[in-house]
Amino acid sequence: MLENIGLLLAGLVILIVGGELLVRGASSIALRLHLSPLVVGLTIVAFGTSAPEMLISIKSALAGSPDLAMGNVVGSNICNLALVLGITTIINPVKVQGTSLKIDWPMTFGASVLLYLTAQNGLITIWEGICFILILIAYNWYIIRRSRRETKAMKLLEEELDIPAAPSKHLWKDLMFILIGCIGLYYGAEWFVGGAQSLAVYLGVTERIIGLTVLALGTSLPELVTACIASFKKETDIALGNLLGSNIFNILSILGVTSVIQSVSVSDAILEIDMLWMLGITFLVFLMMLHRRQIFRYEGIILLGIYFFYTYLIMF
Repeated sequence: MLENIGLLLAGLVILIVGGELLVRGASSIALRLHLSPLVVGLTIVAFGTSAPEMLISIKSALAGSPDLAMGNVVGSNICNLALVLGITTIINPVKVQGTSLKIDWPMTFGASVLLYLTAQNGLITIWEGICFILILIAYNWYIIRRSRRETKAMKLLEEELDIPAAPSKHLWKDLMFILIGCIGLYYGAEWFVGGAQSLAVYLGVTERIIGLTVLALGTSLPELVTACIASFKKETDIALGNLLGSNIFNILSILGVTSVIQSVSVSDAILEIDMLWMLGITFLVFLMMLHRRQIFRYEGIILLGIYFFYTYLIMF
C-alpha cells in the first residue's frame, strides 16, 4: 500500500517538474527564433503544462487501462470547475470577463458536448482524435488573431499564459531542460500510472474510480496552486480563464493526441454518469457567471459541496 502511494507521489512530482523544465527550455528556444510571446504561450506553454496529463492518458491507453485515461480527463475537468473554482471563489469572489462568457465558456461546453457525442459508440477513434486536434488549432488561431487586434486582450492573455519575457542566455541550458523534461515526463508517467494501477488492485476499486479521483486530483494540483495564487492576488478573472482553458485543452489536446496514437474505449459508467456530471457542472458555472458577472463565495461553497457529493457517490 505505502509502496504504491510512494510510486504515485514520486511519479506526480517528476511529471510536474519534467513539464516545467520542458516548458522553460522550449519557450526559450521559441523566443530565440523570434516567435511572438503570445504564439509561444498558446502553443508550447499550453502544450507543456498539459504534458503530464497527456503522458498519463497515452500510457494508460497503451497499458490497456482506458478507464484511467478517460477518467483522468473527465475527472480533471470536474475537479477544475467544482473543487478548484470552488476554493478559488471562497478565497475571493471571481470576476467574470466578457471574453470568458462569450468565448472561453462556449468553447469549454462545446468541447464537452463533442466528447459526449463522439463517445456514444463507446470509442474515441483516430479520426475523431484528428478532428479534436484540428478544432484546437482553429481555436488557438482565432484567439491569436483576435488578441492581436486588441492590445489590452493580448496583454491579459500573455499574463494568463505565464509567458517568459526573454530567452535564457545559454542555448545548451535550454536543450538540457528539454532533454531532462522529456525523460522526467516519460518516467513520471510510467511510475504514476503503475502506482495507480497497483493501488486500484490493492483497494479493490475500479480503474475508473482511481482515474476520476486520485489521477484527476493529482494532475489538477498545478491548476489549483495557480488559481489560488491568482485569487490571493485578487486576479480571479485570470484564474477563471485558466480553468476554462485547461478544460478545453484536456479534451481537445489530451484525448485528441491519445486517440490518434491508440483508440480510447469509453465505459458505460463514464459515459452515462461522469460525463453527465461534467456537462451539468459546466452549465451550472455558466449560470453563476451570468449572475451579476461575478461568482460569489456562497456559490463557491455550492461548487465545493457538489464536488464532495459527486466523489462520495462514485466511491460508495
